[in-house]
Amino acid sequence: MAEAAAQLPVVAELLAACLAAGSGPREAAGAVGGSMGGPLGERLVRASAELRLGGEPAAVWGRLEELPEAAELARCLERAGTTGVPAVEPMGRLAAECRARRARAAAERTRRAAVRVTAPLGLCFLPAFLLAGVAPVVIGLARSLP
Repeated sequence: MAEAAAQLPVVAELLAACLAAGSGPREAAGAVGGSMGGPLGERLVRASAELRLGGEPAAVWGRLEELPEAAELARCLERAGTTGVPAVEPMGRLAAECRARRARAAAERTRRAAVRVTAPLGLCFLPAFLLAGVAPVVIGLARSLP
């Protein structure tokens, strides 16, 4: 499932490009799914094939929603397929939201790593500081005392 979440921003951008070029949701899903592979790509190819064979769009796109990360993507494609509403803008917005969410998660992991690194660094540098910086000063002061 993590692979599907990682694919989602790229898939959404590619779908938006296909839809902007004039493809329908079924054709766009088949083209993008075939080029991407992975769990999300396979589901898109399957959905495209089912629609080509006459499957009901609500049911077909509903099966794509089984991937938790792809629920919004499926709703967008279903809306475009059943009502004819252009899905280019919502698909682009979905891609931007996914990228922003991943960037926030990466920044949070970076902050946590910085906190976790502090203790080992302190344990290494504090003794070195004491031996190289404080000990010579204390020894020098002790020698100068009568």
